[in-house]
Amino acid sequence: MILLIDTTKEGLGERVLKRLDSENENSSIVYVDASRLNISHCLGCNYCWLKTPGECVVKDDYEPLLKKISKADQVWLVSDTKFGFVTYATKNIVDRLMPLFTMNLHMVGKQMRHITRYKKNPDWGVIFSGDGDKEYLDRWCERLAINFAGKSLGAYDISNLEEATKCM
Repeated sequence: MILLIDTTKEGLGERVLKRLDSENENSSIVYVDASRLNISHCLGCNYCWLKTPGECVVKDDYEPLLKKISKADQVWLVSDTKFGFVTYATKNIVDRLMPLFTMNLHMVGKQMRHITRYKKNPDWGVIFSGDGDKEYLDRWCERLAINFAGKSLGAYDISNLEEATKCM
């Protein structure tokens, strides 16, 4: 399943969805308009590791989205950019992924990483609009994929949508 999480106010993810629907008749695509969801920031309380394993204690609209992320093959974050980076709404979604992991650590190559709670971990991609710094967003997407035990699909400007959809 391909999961498109759209945090843009203009609904740019719908453009991506239309393009994908016309190209991929057989793939399962789930679109989430996260701009309409109430998603708070991470409190850093570590309850998702220690007291309520795999479950965030913040009760907002995030839990159903987290379940979709845990079942996805690919997650694409569709975001506006501010100061060259994704918006706070997109960053909140990423920051709240910690319930997918345990507090235990292991070595991956030469780096310490949290052990994943589930066997399936999605690959990550970013589609952005605005003044995004593509090089920086590519690196961030790579780090995101490493930290969350997936592969990086890269960062793509919305004006280069054709290239992004080839990765899906």
